[in-house]
Order: sequence, then structure tokens, then C-alpha cells
Amino acid sequence: MLRLEHISKIYPTGEVLKDINWEVKPGDRIGLVGVNGAGKSTQLKIISGEMEPTSGVIIRPNSLHIAYLNQEFEVDPTRTVREEFWTVFKEANEVQLSLAHVPQEMETASPEELDRLIDKLDRLQRKFEALDGYNLDARIGKILPEMGFGLEDGDRLVSAFSGGWQMRMSLGKILLQKPDLLLLDEPTNHLDLETIEWLENYLRGLITPMVIVSHDREFLDRLCTQIVETERGVSSTYLGNYSAYLEQKAESQSAQLSAYERQQKELEKQQTFVDRFRASATRSTQAKSREKQLDKIERIEAPIAGVRTLHFRFPPAPRSGREVVDIKDLTHLYGDKILFLAANLLIERGDRIAFLGPNGAGKSTLLRVIMGMEPPTEGSVQLGDHNVIPGYFEQNQAEALDLKKTVMETIHDEVPDWDNQEVRTLLGRFLFTGDTVFKAVGALSGGEKARLALAKMLLRPANLLILDEPTNHLDIPAKEMLEEALKNYDGTAIVVSHDRYFISQVANKIVEIRDGEFRVYLGDYHYYLQKIAEEKEQAKLAAIAAEKAAKKAAKASTKRK
Repeated sequence: MLRLEHISKIYPTGEVLKDINWEVKPGDRIGLVGVNGAGKSTQLKIISGEMEPTSGVIIRPNSLHIAYLNQEFEVDPTRTVREEFWTVFKEANEVQLSLAHVPQEMETASPEELDRLIDKLDRLQRKFEALDGYNLDARIGKILPEMGFGLEDGDRLVSAFSGGWQMRMSLGKILLQKPDLLLLDEPTNHLDLETIEWLENYLRGLITPMVIVSHDREFLDRLCTQIVETERGVSSTYLGNYSAYLEQKAESQSAQLSAYERQQKELEKQQTFVDRFRASATRSTQAKSREKQLDKIERIEAPIAGVRTLHFRFPPAPRSGREVVDIKDLTHLYGDKILFLAANLLIERGDRIAFLGPNGAGKSTLLRVIMGMEPPTEGSVQLGDHNVIPGYFEQNQAEALDLKKTVMETIHDEVPDWDNQEVRTLLGRFLFTGDTVFKAVGALSGGEKARLALAKMLLRPANLLILDEPTNHLDIPAKEMLEEALKNYDGTAIVVSHDRYFISQVANKIVEIRDGEFRVYLGDYHYYLQKIAEEKEQAKLAAIAAEKAAKKAAKASTKRK
């Protein structure tokens, strides 16, 4: 279907892709993985034709129709949902607009102009029919419920829907084009868990081959049939999902290391013989022969060491009292919307709590209320009386950091008594090296801002970490290091995240915000999923029992009559 052969890409700033070789076959769902900057999105752009490779070829049929869902959902908030879907059919849309104008022109036309307009109308109608224009409304009507929209939603403005629903619009627009290959670049960014799970289930039901760039390991695990890793500009293909890729990569590296070490021992042994007898009168011929053989041996390369990633631990947490945060009868409004209604929760020392709930449920607002940045409408939210020291990681780093300062100044201003070498050492642990420490914060990528914000958190010991979407913009190795740091953290942590894998690694309690209440699950994420499944099953059985009872009562009532 499509094959990349020896693809390279060189930018003015350096070589990103060196030797990329992989292919897409019918039915494949391929996950592209690698650290930030490895060239994953570059590969998608090359496949889509948006960008030319420096060298190498892409082999594909001329008729192959490729659709690309990028990280920014391209929708117009001033259109209705149905109008937004209609924009996919660009030529038919233009013909339809022209058709709408002709009758208006005919109302004031002279007899000569009328003949011309009748011909124009006939021509446009035939063209619209050739473009299947009269069936397009029906196709849009069919895709709306597939994307989860009610038919009445078609007449609502795009601006009335959240980012998750706008993603569904973008996906629906792509699928209306009937693509042969689907490219998805970070499709789960900024989606809540409910929408991510909907997207997973929907994509699993498609037969369209797809290539997915994502840092969501759970998403890759549930969807992918292959993983293509890009490391130092070179691609490697692994069959199976993300977990299978990790196992295969570990086995491959172990086998390569063993083979490399065996060969190195043998080469050393032969080289010792050559060095010892090269000048010998009796054995120099044998030594020279072995030296020629050594030159011909194809060397096994040592496995590529783990890609450099940030390495850190949170500072030791000063011991707090047992009660860390006490939420009593919390009622909080956001405009006219009630987020929390007489909600109660006690957070204790050592808790690592993940707050779950759909977008708009009030998770980030709750963190701000706990930090004292926003007063509750009613009730109280209090930090514990004994030595509770909070540290806060905001979701939007662009707002949390001073964009005019340099990376170096951002840290130096927090610890003015540190010398430049101490600041550089800390920044080096977060991958800021060389001249990058003099970059303005405003020029940093999202991932770099997230790393800088994490570095700032290390400067002030805290025993209550409040983290709002800390994994946004982090690549997978960076997420893994943050997970490890939180596992080793001896204080209390409150986390809001849509990354299910991250939650499963760090949380020992789950609090779901549902109907304005805090529903506490005293276990990790998998325990929460198990309990939710049990609750749904119980609700289903209760509904069946209620339906049977209603039928029985109706039957008894009929008999009495």
C-alpha cells in the first residue's frame, strides 16, 4: 500500500531522519514512537506530501487517498456543525452556493439574461449531480450519529461544543472523504478520558489502515498492531502493540549486547595473538593471516544506549501532619454551572490521588481552590494545621512562566545564591545544555516549558504536590522519569491527568467527580476500572429487574380490571 525506503530529512538545524524504512499494509494500525524531536510528525508530513524528503523514496499508488488529522482541529466556530461537515466537499459546496444565487438573479433578469441563466442553472445542476451532491446531505446525516451527535446538533454552532466534540467533527470530516490511509498526529491531546475511550473504540471498528503518533501509551496499547520506533534518525519495526514492543526491544538489546560482548572478547584474543607474534620469525606469517581475517570480520555494533532523558527526584518532603487537605461541604459555581454540591473529602499524608472526570467537571478549578487561588462559593477547603507545604504545577505553562526571562534567569531568580555552575548542573538534568540555557522562555516548545516548570519545583521542598496535567507535552521517556520520581516521593500528591497509563503508575486512590460529588475508590486505576464495571453491571441488572417488576405490575393490574 505504502512503503518508505531510505528516507532522510535534513533541516538547516541538522539531520532529523537518517535512514527510515517501513511500510503500511491493509489492516495495519501503526504507532510511531520516539522522543520529542525524533521526527515522528516529520514522517507524517512526508507521507501526506506536505513535505519533501531530502533523499529516499515513498512508494505508493497514485490513486492512494491519504487523510491527515493534525494536532490542531481545523473547524470554524461561526459555522453550524452541518455546514462544517459540508466544507469537506469543496467543489460541490461551491456549486451549491452558485445554484442558490441563480434563482435570485432570475427574479430581476431580462428575457435575454433569463435564457442564459436557465442554461447556467441546468449546467450547475448536472455538475452538482455528477459530484453526487444530492446524496451528500444524506452522507452527513449518517456520519453525525456515528460521531456521537444527535441530528438536532447539526444546526448548532461549532462554538457550542467542547474541544473533544470538535475533534469528533474533524475526524468525521476526514472520514467523509473515504480515505485509503488515515494519519493521526497526537489525536488524544486535551481530550477527557470518556472521549479518548470513545475514540479508541471507534478507530478499532474502522478497516482503514492508520499511522498514529501519540505519547499515550494506553492508547497505543489498545489500538496498534505494529510499532515503528525512530531512534537517532533510524527506524525499527516491532510487531504487536506498545507493551509487545517494549518486551521485544528489551530482548533485542539484550541479545545484541551478548553478541557484541562475545565478539569483542574474540577480537581482543585474536588481536593479542597478532600483536604478540607479528615480529616473530617463526609465527609472523600466521599473525599476518589472522590480521587480514580480523579486517574482514563484520563488526557487531553495541546496542544504542538508552536515549538521554531527564533524570530527577523530588527533594525529601518535610513531614506533615496526618490530615493534609480537608474539604467540607464544598459548593462551587462556575458561572451558572454547579461544579461541586456539598462535597466532602479528606486527603491524608501519603495519599497519591488522581482526580478523574470529564472536561468541565471542575478538576483544575478544584486544584486552584485547594491552593487558595480561588475562594469556594460555599463550604471550606483547608490545608492541614501541621506543616503542610504545597507545590503547584499549573496546566498552562505559558501562563505560569515569565516568557521574557531566559531559561537560566528563570532558575537563577529562584535561587539567587547559586552560582552559574550549580544552575547549569540542575538544568542539565532537565536536558537544557549549551546555549539552550540562554533561550527565552517564550521561544521554548511545550515540552521544554514543562521540563523547566518541573525543574523549578525541585528548588522548594514541598510535602504536598499539586500537579495539573503534568505530562502534557512530555515524551514517553520523560513521562517514565516523572512516574519514577512520584513513586519515590515520600509526601502527598494530587494529580489531574488524562494519561491513563500515568495514572495507573502513580495513583493509590482515585477520586471521580460525578454529579458534583467526590466518589472515592480506595485503590489504583485498575481497581477503579473494576469497580466501575461492577457498578455498571449492577445498574443494568437493577434496570432489568425494575422493567420485569413494571411488566408484572401492569399484567396484574390488567387482570384485576
